[in-house]
Amino acid sequence: MPKVKITILTLLCLGVLLLSLFLGPTSVSPFSADPVEKEILFSIRLPRVIVAFLIGIALGASGAVLQGILRNPLADPYVLGISSGSAFAAALVLVSGIYILGKLTIPLSAFAGACAASVLVGIFGWKRGNLLPERLLLAGIGLGFLFYSVMMLLVSLSTSEGMRRTVLWIFGDLSMADWSLIPYGIVFIASGLVISLFRAKALNALILGDELAHSLGFSVQRERLLLFIAVSLMTGASVSLGGTIGFIGLIIPHVVRFFTGANSRYVIPVSALCGGAFLCISDLIGRTLLAPMEIPAGIITALIGSPYFLYLLRRRDVFQA
Repeated sequence: MPKVKITILTLLCLGVLLLSLFLGPTSVSPFSADPVEKEILFSIRLPRVIVAFLIGIALGASGAVLQGILRNPLADPYVLGISSGSAFAAALVLVSGIYILGKLTIPLSAFAGACAASVLVGIFGWKRGNLLPERLLLAGIGLGFLFYSVMMLLVSLSTSEGMRRTVLWIFGDLSMADWSLIPYGIVFIASGLVISLFRAKALNALILGDELAHSLGFSVQRERLLLFIAVSLMTGASVSLGGTIGFIGLIIPHVVRFFTGANSRYVIPVSALCGGAFLCISDLIGRTLLAPMEIPAGIITALIGSPYFLYLLRRRDVFQA
């Protein structure tokens, strides 16, 4: 039965991907597009949809993994401070206006910030040879607040243009997406996703407890470290592609578990697909609702995600496995 539901969800996600590609302020027919519409489709809309789908994949899968390794149903990719470190590094470039590597300066800086934040969280989360979930969670929250506070200080001291671009980045603006960002995004997101899928069985064991995982033959610390690296790769790449976008990693895995059960072998890939579809439809709403003005996709995901999560809390005990 789960396989039938997974097939249906996959088809729905692919349908959403196509809808977000052809619909918008200017709807484009795939069968009768003129040269101008083809230019809109392939130069502007297609890279934007691909970037949105990649970010959603990364955040959906990362949320599913994090909720497992931290054994916390309220965990998402931003709870570890990785996104805050990434956004801080990007804000530093946006405010300074120094683009050493051209258009790649911002995403590469954001990814470097994510890597640095991951290392710091790992250092603070490591004690007596163990990577402890509680320490990871607390370290991520503390460092996240620190990075966010310094970033807000930078924004308050910046010029009006630097402030505007930084604020758009913080809210998850996908309007700057282009083809040059996609190849390296695919590499890092695919790497993290492959690690997560290969260690899905170990994640199932970690969810049940360290002692049981150890009795089943898994090295608890090695598995947790590998999965933490996978989350860091995916989260860092997602923020570097389009800024900070919340609630996908928090909401999507819960929704997916309603259809697939708690087996991580199903939850991770389906959360990735549904996360990609959710961000695509959020971006479609953001660029269509008040056209020609655009609402950053991160604002749409928050407006949809926060009420739905409150609904979940009301209707179901999310702390149950």
